[in-house]
Amino acid sequence: MLDRIFYIGKKIIPRPVFVFFQPYYHWSLSHFAALFYGFPSRHIVVIGVTGTNGKTTVTHLLSKILESSGLKAASVSSLRFKIKEKEWKNELKMTMPGRFKVQKFLREAVRAGCTHAILEVTSEGIKQFRHSGINFHMAVLTNVTPEHIESHGGFEKYRAAKAELFRRAKIHVLNKEDENFEYFNVIPAEKKIIYTKESLPRNIRLKLPGDFNLSNAAAVYVAAREFDVSEEKIKEVLEKTEFIDGRLEFVVREPFSVVVDYAHTPDALQKVYETLSTQDSRLICVLGAAGGGRDKWKRREFGKIAAKHCGEIILTNEDPYDEDPGQILSEIESGVSNFKFPISKILDRKDAIREALKLAKSGDTVIITGKGAEPWLMGPNGTKIPWDDREVVREELRNLKFK
Repeated sequence: MLDRIFYIGKKIIPRPVFVFFQPYYHWSLSHFAALFYGFPSRHIVVIGVTGTNGKTTVTHLLSKILESSGLKAASVSSLRFKIKEKEWKNELKMTMPGRFKVQKFLREAVRAGCTHAILEVTSEGIKQFRHSGINFHMAVLTNVTPEHIESHGGFEKYRAAKAELFRRAKIHVLNKEDENFEYFNVIPAEKKIIYTKESLPRNIRLKLPGDFNLSNAAAVYVAAREFDVSEEKIKEVLEKTEFIDGRLEFVVREPFSVVVDYAHTPDALQKVYETLSTQDSRLICVLGAAGGGRDKWKRREFGKIAAKHCGEIILTNEDPYDEDPGQILSEIESGVSNFKFPISKILDRKDAIREALKLAKSGDTVIITGKGAEPWLMGPNGTKIPWDDREVVREELRNLKFK
């Protein structure tokens, strides 16, 4: 019964009534926030970056390139907030900030003299109308694969949420190699820029690993060229960038490699494992899945992918929220079949990382996924503890007497 009612003050509101009015509430709040801060997006060029994977990388690179060309840029990503030289960590556990926070950020960017702002735009943010009240000049699409299915009520609704960004933007930057390209390409725009991996000039040598980063870099390249940034300046920034925090980030390379990556979708996990897999290297995989009712369907898929690519599998805790962590690991394990070795289930994430490092031999690669550079480990009843997979790796290596 309790899940069917909501309380506003002392009044009991039936759930169907609350659900009916919820979109209007979110929309009204977004427009009030924009009004409160004086509609700052009218005074700055706003670029929205959306997609299932690659948003943070594209946002980071495009921000760096615009800045390097002399433009004054601000950006918001799952990693950080940045206004010109000032930057600070995004500790909200929310890629796209709430309505008042994002409008306040844009107002501060305008006051600081920024001419451009790059925002990661999520389907959850769009669902809650956090994008309303923002004038988007350009929308960039990386890719669309299944994610937030349970929250949106199906893939079609998830994809439709992404499409809302493009209905509001003047210029569309679309990935022709994405299987959902045609769906987005029919949305009207003043200008469309279509890219593939081949759009990246061949004389640009990326240090960022992975075939998928060629696609991310191509998106950045065509978007930056639209703002008259020279090819030489784009090349300079792209070739200097060796990693994005928590995205295929090599913490150490000797005597074995340890890599941390944010991969939290089946598509991302598959691509990370494929990138790191070589004939001469064994993958020791540390992985889990988020709780809180977040896309339970992914758990079994994670198990299937790990069984295909990993030499050792260690399942561990990853933001369980109010769910039973042991049950989450069992659901991942249910997807594992025809695996030659025993699967380790170690709930304590630090212990799991330590065990992976102890198993590693020269030439192996330990890959730890799901958290990336996130600063918190989320537990029941809204609890959170400070966390950083990379720092845990460094600490455990010191304890194990590795330099």
